[in-house]
Amino acid sequence: MNARFFTDNRQRLINLLEGNPVVLTAYGALQRSNDASFAFEQEANFWYLTGIEVADWQLIINNKKSVLVAPEVDEIHAVFDGSLSWHDAKAMSGVDEVISYKEGKALVAELALRHSTVATLGKDPRAVHYDFAVNPAPANLLRQLKKQFDEVRDCRRELAKMRAIKQPEEIEAIRRAIALSVEAFSHVKADLDTYTREYQVESAFSHYFRSRGAKGHAYDPIVAAGKNACTLHYGANNDSLKKSDMLLLDIGARVDGYAADITRTYSLGDVSPRHAAVHAAVETAHRQIIDLLQPNLKIEAYSKDVDSIMKKALKSLGLFNSDDDYRKYFPHAISHGLGIDVHDSLGGPDVFAEGMVLTVEPGIYIPEEGIGVRIEDDILITRDGHENLSAALPTSL
Repeated sequence: MNARFFTDNRQRLINLLEGNPVVLTAYGALQRSNDASFAFEQEANFWYLTGIEVADWQLIINNKKSVLVAPEVDEIHAVFDGSLSWHDAKAMSGVDEVISYKEGKALVAELALRHSTVATLGKDPRAVHYDFAVNPAPANLLRQLKKQFDEVRDCRRELAKMRAIKQPEEIEAIRRAIALSVEAFSHVKADLDTYTREYQVESAFSHYFRSRGAKGHAYDPIVAAGKNACTLHYGANNDSLKKSDMLLLDIGARVDGYAADITRTYSLGDVSPRHAAVHAAVETAHRQIIDLLQPNLKIEAYSKDVDSIMKKALKSLGLFNSDDDYRKYFPHAISHGLGIDVHDSLGGPDVFAEGMVLTVEPGIYIPEEGIGVRIEDDILITRDGHENLSAALPTSL
């Protein structure tokens, strides 16, 4: 992405906010252990507006002028961790000016004297469902701005709607991430009989991605053999591979800031007829659900049709005897947006629209039988229908 991409995104946002100033922050670094931090990953909205992939920077937009606020970095941290130069930050983001942290505080105070309203990211409405601590930087900024301005406007929804409709350069980045992921899946499947542990498979994907210049995995890879596939976000990736089992692989590369998200379930040897039947039921449902997608399709209608297809799949396997069985054996959503975040928001739309990219990922999980199958592809909504961006990777067992 060049500076023009980020500049245009800022302009579109300020237009949606009717001229109100915007103040946003990058994420802060998070402790990993003792005096070491985790590898840094940027807040997606901040990256979408700046391209900056370094902690603690801030962005101020006012009257179509964009200013980056550099964090204070002492000499010791600069030596050990490096720092982003003001020149490079301006060049990659296309902002009008880069100023110091002290100057940034003064600028926000000045804006508060001239404007009653400021926009920033409000509290994440989904955080109540998380089982982890959220990065504190946006909340800290929110508290600060509430002390200075009469009204703080949450611009999360405007950003979500902007990001939901992918621009041509974003679609191309997603294509590159998917193409690399498809290559890696094909490479690993060809050698599948040479692996004996889940972690060996994970390592093969990691090497393939990094050796070809990708940042790495877009999310923690899931390499789940046998009963492990019934844990939806399984991540231990340590168990042995048994020839009588299937192997569920939920993996995607991150390329140029954008994610792929693909799942396949493969046989490790001669699996039972029951295993094959579950896979076939998911594969059929997968094709039928993708065929539904088109612009102006109502989300509610899509959900109802998906329910009908998945219930039919469960009935074919003798798993649907009451309504309680539905979410017992298919406990997750069928789709989510895909982009900078692997779970990108679609902006809460009523209908699908051209330019949206989303996953289709039916799955059937039978813990009492130790069988879990999921198949997932990445779909672009086009003017006339849809395009399966990961169709080059077969879904066969």
